[in-house]
Amino acid sequence: MQKIAILYDASQIVLSTFDLDEVLERIMETVRDYFNLDNGTLLLLDKKSQELYVGTHFGCMESPEALRIPLGTGLTGTAAKIKRPIYSPDVTKDGRYLKATKSTRSELAIPLLVRDEVVGVLDIQKDVTDGFDRETIDLLTLFSTQASIAIQNAELYSREQRRTRQLEAINAVAKETRSLLRLDDLLPTICNLILQYFAVDHAAVLMLERRRLVVLAHRGKLTEAASGGVELNHHAGISGKAMAEGRTIVANRTKSYPGYVAGFKETQAEACIPLVALGEKLGVLALENASSDSFHDEDIHALEAVADICADAIHSAQSFKRMEEMADIDGLTGIYNRRHLEKRLISEIDRLSRYEHGMGMLMIDIDNFKNLNDEFGHILGDEVLREVSALFQKHLRKADVLCRYGGEEFAVLLPETVGDKAVGVADKLRRFVENHHFPGLGRPLTVSIGVADFPDHGSTRDDLVKAADTALYAAKDAGRNKVMRATTHAAESASVK
Repeated sequence: MQKIAILYDASQIVLSTFDLDEVLERIMETVRDYFNLDNGTLLLLDKKSQELYVGTHFGCMESPEALRIPLGTGLTGTAAKIKRPIYSPDVTKDGRYLKATKSTRSELAIPLLVRDEVVGVLDIQKDVTDGFDRETIDLLTLFSTQASIAIQNAELYSREQRRTRQLEAINAVAKETRSLLRLDDLLPTICNLILQYFAVDHAAVLMLERRRLVVLAHRGKLTEAASGGVELNHHAGISGKAMAEGRTIVANRTKSYPGYVAGFKETQAEACIPLVALGEKLGVLALENASSDSFHDEDIHALEAVADICADAIHSAQSFKRMEEMADIDGLTGIYNRRHLEKRLISEIDRLSRYEHGMGMLMIDIDNFKNLNDEFGHILGDEVLREVSALFQKHLRKADVLCRYGGEEFAVLLPETVGDKAVGVADKLRRFVENHHFPGLGRPLTVSIGVADFPDHGSTRDDLVKAADTALYAAKDAGRNKVMRATTHAAESASVK
C-alpha cells in the first residue's frame, strides 16, 4: 500500500501541469527515480503515419530523433498494436527486439491508453536478464494509466493553445495586409508575418508571370539554391503542382518527393498553398522547413486561411497598381502621359545624380498639326497621333521613356544618352516620321525636336523641360522638320538638318 501511495503522489505531480514537454519529463523522472532504472524511452504515436517516435528518454540511446517504429514492429510497436504490455525477460532470445542500446538484456513495453486509444508507449530496459518482477510491472502499468491521461490532457491543451495562436495570427495577417497597397511592401510583409506566427523556417511568395512562377519575395534562414533567384515553369516542382491542381501540396520529405525542385538548399519539408482570389490563380505561397515531417494538418488549415487573406490583399494591390498605371497612360495613344513624365523626371534625376550620370530629353512637336486637323478632320488627326506614337515606340529602347506631353507634343527621356548621341536619336526619329506613309494623309508629315541634356542644360525637372522646350521652339523658328540642341545659355545651336 505504501508503494501505491507513493506512486499516487507521483501521478498527481505528473497531472499538475499542461505543458506537454514538462509532462513527459515528469513521467520519465518518476520512472527513473522511483524504479531506479538506467534506460527508458517514452514514445508518442504519430496518428497520421501510424509510427511511434521518441518524445523523451533517459540513459544511452543512439540517434533518438531519427527513431520511428511502425505499429506492430519491435516490442514497442507490438505493444501499441495489441494494446497490452509486453515483457521480454531476455531480449537476446526475442525475435521482436529492436536493438536501441547495447547493454539491454530485458525490456518492458507498456502501451499508454486513453479510452482504448493508443497515445504512446512507455518502454524501459535493464542490463540484466529478467530485470522486472511482477509487482514492478503491475505498478508501472498502473502508473501508465495516469501518465496516459496527463499526456492526453497536455495534447488537448496544446491544441487549444495552438488554435488560439492561429486565430491571433490570422487576425494579425488580415490587419497588417489590409493597409498595404503596393506589392513591393506587401509581399515581404506576408513572408515576415508567417515567420513570426508559424513554425516555418522560410517563406516565399511566387507569382505567376507569363506562365512562369517567379519568387518575388522570400524571408527566412535558409539558403537559396540558385544565386540568380528562383523561377520555375508554372507546372514544375511542388509549387507548380499546387498551382496546377489548385490545392495545397505538402511534402514532409522533399528528397523522396517525385518531381521536387529545390528552391532552398536546406529544405527537408515543403508546403505549397495556391494563392487564388475571385477564381484567379495569382501564385503560390511556399513554406520551407529544414526538418522533415514538420508540417501538420492543424497548421496547414490555419496557413490556408492566411493564404486566402494574402491572396485577396495581393489582388487588391494588383488592382491598385493597374489603376495607378491607367492614371499614367494617355487614353488616345496608349503611351505614358504628362503626369507620368513629371514623376519619372524626378526619380531619374535623383537616380542619375547619385551616380553622376547624364540623361537626354527630347521635346517633339508635329509640324502644322492644327492645319492637318482643319483639313482632314479630328478623326484622322487622332489616327496620326497614334501612328506617330507607335513609330516612336518601335524605334526607342526599352529603357527610354516616351510620353504624350499634350496635344500634338511628345517628350522622350533617354537615360545614359546625352550630347551627340541624344541628337542622333532625335534625328533618327525625325527621319522615320518624314519617310513614313500615313494612310489617308496626302502629304508628308514632319516633326520638330528640341534636345536638352541633364545636367548640362538643367539640373532640375523644370529647368530641363524649359531647356528642351526652348530648343523645340528654336527648331520651329528655323523652318520646322529640324532638330535643335539646347545650350547652357539659350537654344540657339545649329540645326541638324
